[in-house]
Amino acid sequence: MNDAIRKAEVLIEALSYIRKFRDRITVIKLGGSAMDETEALQATLQDVVFMETVGMRPVLVHGGGKAIDRAMARSGLVPKKIQGRRVTDEATLQIVVQVLRDEVNAEIVHRIQQLGGRAIGLHTGSLRALYGEKLLLPDDKGEPLDLGRVGKVTRVDTDLIRNVCSAGVVPVIPSLAVGEDGAWLNVNADTAAAAVAAHLRAEKLVFLTDTPGLLRDRRDPGSLLSSITASQCRRLIRDRVIEEGMIPKVEGCLEALAAGVRKTHIIDGRIRHSLLLEIYTDQGIGTEIVLDES
Repeated sequence: MNDAIRKAEVLIEALSYIRKFRDRITVIKLGGSAMDETEALQATLQDVVFMETVGMRPVLVHGGGKAIDRAMARSGLVPKKIQGRRVTDEATLQIVVQVLRDEVNAEIVHRIQQLGGRAIGLHTGSLRALYGEKLLLPDDKGEPLDLGRVGKVTRVDTDLIRNVCSAGVVPVIPSLAVGEDGAWLNVNADTAAAAVAAHLRAEKLVFLTDTPGLLRDRRDPGSLLSSITASQCRRLIRDRVIEEGMIPKVEGCLEALAAGVRKTHIIDGRIRHSLLLEIYTDQGIGTEIVLDES
């Protein structure tokens, strides 16, 4: 009986959040162990199906870096990255597209369907959601670096995504954008998710990572920053408390907030049901990033 009462109390705690976020879009970026560990992915997708069932509108954006690395190794290709972006020649692009679209995306859609949800991959024909242009990064001398078929998102088909969500279907979007020449561009998945959230003016943007969230001390999980403002984030980047692979995630959060996204979250995707714990409980488990109060 006590166990049943605790379960009822959890549902009551979640009720106000379910009402608050009903019909609101939440963009979720899948990556890291949240995708590569079977149990973690299963629990995450159970959360997604639950969210859609109670009336939220989850939108999934994913990369597939480790799977791409494995596929390149099988083909005898050596991955090369500059400033965190994968140098993408034509041979690499073929592998990136095959892995993201035909393997990772198809697997996520299939798993959601197995869990009783409905999902569709937005990457084929008229069901393409992301459009972009080539990304040129500055080198040490300020000269533009050509990374090949690497791009940034310039347009999102928000009508397509909203229509899919309104039909009770979960959009699953790989980090690929259609370039100006009609061919694919490889896009950093963190920046792709931020662009989707910004264009949709989503209620929330959630990054699933391999860390508890933003830590004041990377060696101390107890130094988790549960809530932080945009200006505090910029200060931590300047002080190099936030560095390396976390910077694109935090910058994506800041760009999304500036574009009208209400709240952004960085959470540990390795924890079972971390999405529900962050969204539907009073305490949450990761880091919430919000705009400064005006």
